[in-house]
Amino acid sequence: MSVLFDSSVLVPVFYADHIHHEPSAQAFLAARKDDSFCALRSLGEIYATLTGLPLRPRIVGPEAMTAIREIRKRLTVVSLSDEEYVATLQELSNVGIVGGAAYDALIARCALKMDAEIILTWNVKHFVRFGEVTARRVRTPLELPANF
Repeated sequence: MSVLFDSSVLVPVFYADHIHHEPSAQAFLAARKDDSFCALRSLGEIYATLTGLPLRPRIVGPEAMTAIREIRKRLTVVSLSDEEYVATLQELSNVGIVGGAAYDALIARCALKMDAEIILTWNVKHFVRFGEVTARRVRTPLELPANF
């Protein structure tokens, strides 16, 4: 079963006090590089989120980079070509989707590029708005099949 991990699942993996830590960590630890992915764009989100959390002590750059290295060990990082990226933005423009939703659309496009069966996210509403092809793939870690 192929899965694309959204940053909303990956951040809690590395923040033990997060409400979604346990189910996110279980999904991450079950992932296999040959059929588990994350968007290149998500690595920036994860770094920014971890280092920006209002924690004491703060998560600093080197600690966030340890998380990024762990993600790269377990997941295949997927990027879009410049043509795919711009085509996705054009599609958003055509249907009137604006603002930060563009970032989720780019992540969803990475899932479609890899033909991921599941887009694993805690932000279900962010992804289901991109049409049926994307919406039918969206799951939370709590909805993963037992054999994952």
